[in-house]
Amino acid sequence: MNINVLLVDDEEDFRESLGKRLRVRRLDVRTAESGEAALRILQEHPVDVVVLDVRMPGISGLAATQAIKLSHPLVEIILLTGHASLDASREGMALGAFDYLLKPTKIDDLIYKIEDAYGRKSEQEKKIRHLHAAK
Repeated sequence: MNINVLLVDDEEDFRESLGKRLRVRRLDVRTAESGEAALRILQEHPVDVVVLDVRMPGISGLAATQAIKLSHPLVEIILLTGHASLDASREGMALGAFDYLLKPTKIDDLIYKIEDAYGRKSEQEKKIRHLHAAK
């Protein structure tokens, strides 16, 4: 299973450290420092799951969630949030995010969520292929 993940967080040390940990788990990881950078990457590279910080300068995690779901509706989004922005994460779910995790999160919990999100995306793609084949 080759899962393409886009990790979006404005904290460079966190982003790079988590990116390395995900790569060790054999995930294909790209990183972005902002919502704007994430949207550019999504235009050029296929991504299955976006792991997205809720609070970032520029485009917020919620605005990025909305933009991603509009342009790439099958891409699943996992929001990372602190306790202070828990309500924002719930709002993100209303905008189409798959789920959210509180920072700091255990790597195994994040991997499980990524695999689960990838499974949902794969099922949706399978249904779409079946519908096209039936025409």
